[in-house]
Amino acid sequence: MTKTKFTSALLAIVLALSLSSCYTLNHTVGKGAQGGSEQEHRVWFALWGLIPLGDYDSQELAGGASNYSIETQWTPIDILFNLVTAWVTVYSRTVKVTQ
Repeated sequence: MTKTKFTSALLAIVLALSLSSCYTLNHTVGKGAQGGSEQEHRVWFALWGLIPLGDYDSQELAGGASNYSIETQWTPIDILFNLVTAWVTVYSRTVKVTQ
């Protein structure tokens, strides 16, 4: 493989890895967030996200509030964890609940 082809392939891999896994899901419960109180929780999954490892309840994170917003995303820390744990099909996501 020539140096130009290697550099192009390496650039494509780095670009694909850096852009492929950042996403955010937003959910609104009731009227949505009314204040500024936030709780974060890292959720772990096995088998590429099919089986949750552990238990969490977004309403519990909201402290029983009836109006709150939930944001689920892969943060940069999650991506770093996932680079290490992906070979055993374990992934993490961060859930942020704002009241």
